[in-house]
Formats: sequence, C-alpha cells, structure tokens
Amino acid sequence: MDVSPLVWALTILGILALLLFDFFFHVRTAHLPTLREAAVWSGVYVGIAVSFGVGVWILGGATLGSEYFAGYITEKALSVDNLFVFLIIMASFKVPRADQQKALLFGIVFSLLARTAFIVLGATLVNSYAFVFYIFGLILLVTAGQMLKPGSAKGRSANNVIVRLAKRFLRTSETYDGDRLFTIERGRRVMTPMLLVMVAIGGTDVLFALDSIPAIFGLTQSVFVVFTATAFSLLGLRQLYFLIDGLLDRLIYLSYGLAAILGFIGVKLVLHALHENNLPFVNDAQPLPVPEISTATSLSVIASVLVITVIASLVSVQVPAARAEHHARESHDKTQRHRPGRP
Repeated sequence: MDVSPLVWALTILGILALLLFDFFFHVRTAHLPTLREAAVWSGVYVGIAVSFGVGVWILGGATLGSEYFAGYITEKALSVDNLFVFLIIMASFKVPRADQQKALLFGIVFSLLARTAFIVLGATLVNSYAFVFYIFGLILLVTAGQMLKPGSAKGRSANNVIVRLAKRFLRTSETYDGDRLFTIERGRRVMTPMLLVMVAIGGTDVLFALDSIPAIFGLTQSVFVVFTATAFSLLGLRQLYFLIDGLLDRLIYLSYGLAAILGFIGVKLVLHALHENNLPFVNDAQPLPVPEISTATSLSVIASVLVITVIASLVSVQVPAARAEHHARESHDKTQRHRPGRP
C-alpha cells in the first residue's frame, strides 16, 4: 500500500485534532471523570480506531488490514500494562485524583512522540539491515522473560534517574497547586510535584517504546500501519485509565499473557530473520527454509491469548471472593443458630 503525502498529512492532522479536542474539552479544566464519561469516550476512541482499520482493510487489502488490527490489539494490550506503572507513579507522588488527567495526557503525547522517533529509526534499520530482525526478536524474548517474574509491572519504581536529577538540581515545591506545573513559594518561582510526575511518566514511556516498537515491527513492516496502530492505541488511554482503574488489580495474569504475546512475536521475528538471512556466519549468508507465521495466525493467537488471560484473571479473582462471602454467610448462620433463646 503506497501512502501518499496527502493521506499522511490528513492522518497526522486528524490525530493532532483528537489530542487538542481531548485537552480543551476534557483536561483543561481539572475534574474527576465519572464512570459514564470514561466509558463513553473510551468507546468513541475505540470506535475511531476500528473505523480507521476498516478503511485500511478496504483500501489496502485484507493482509494490511489484518496487520493493522494485530498491531493495534497488541499495542493496546501493552498500553494497559503502562497503566500499572502510571498507577504506581500517581500513588508515589500522591497526585490528587482530579488533577491526574493533565499528567496522563502529557504521558500520551510524550509517548506518541517517543514512539514516532523509534518508528522512524526502526524503519530505517529494517530497510537497511536485515539482521535487525534478530535484534528485535531477542529484545522481545528477553522482555517476555522479564515479564514472567512476579510483580514485574507493579515492582517498577517511579523514582527513575531523571526524576532524581530533577529533584537534586531544580527547585521543587512539596505541595501541589492544582494541576499547575509552577507555583510561587516564598517569593520564588518553583516547580510543583506535578512537573516531576510528568518527568517520571515521560521517562517510563521511553522504556515502554523500546518494547512496543519491536513488537509491532514483528507484525508489519508498513510504516504507515505501525504509526497509525501505535497512535490509535494511545488515544483514549486517559479515559481507559479511569474506566478500568478498579479492574487493574484484578487482571492478575495480564503480565503472563503479554509475555506470551511478546514471546510469540519474538519467535516470529527470528523465523523471519532466518528466512531473510544474510549474515555470513549463519548458513553462509543464505536464507534458511524455515516456516513463517502468517498475519492471520498472529492476529488469532494475540486475540486468543488476551481473551484467555482476561477471563482467567477475572475468574481467579472472583472465586476466592465468592468463597469468602460463602464462609461469611455460614459463620453468620451458625452465630444465629447458636444464639441463646433460639430453638
């Protein structure tokens, strides 16, 4: 699919328009979104992303459409993992709930910029050096192994190097002033903790980009699909944060599902690298006759793993809760039966 400069321009303008709309109509005035507001706008952004994917499918063909949806679903799932870290950052800095929206929108914008830079770099490397697929595959396999460690997401610290340097060399206030980034304290202009929150989110976004970009390049080499799938997966992330805030702790197997997906894509990248091999120390720089995983298979595997992960998480959390409620009722009934004066 050859994408004209006009289509690129219209797509970028559309994404910028959505970000500006989000800021001026939702974030500019600090407030705590209701569950209904978060649900409606999460649905709107998902609907926009799906509609765009249908357009890619119609204009670019089934293969490119499948690549877009596989990339979008993968990036959306990884963005939910981002939310775990966002929760840690918000809790670490004790950000008031009503003031969290601006920090989240900043994180989305910064993440989009960071990922765009990595996409340009990744596309250049992929087009110039076939061995990059080996490197991307290895990155994903290592990341998958790390995600299998207990508490991999929740154990990440919000106090990264950038935040520590900012605290040491810059004047910062101990208290918030709404969602302002700067305030006046003792006659001096100082940073508020909100700015440090944004620095912490920005620093973690760079680390997430190192995982997510190799993952989506393992599903498609179309720069347009990589960019749009990544961008639309980030749009609506703020609303999703408030929508599933209470559910995040219940997705106890999410890290295992994401590890399986990243490991699967890592294997796919290595197989593709072997299929396109030109390294002199591997089979004398000749391609190897290894099977390649189709886009349709990738989409099926990714969707199936996520569905199984979510269902297993919710069932595993609900069963102990149901047992606890049952035991509580039994204890209550026994107490009632053994009360003095009862038959």
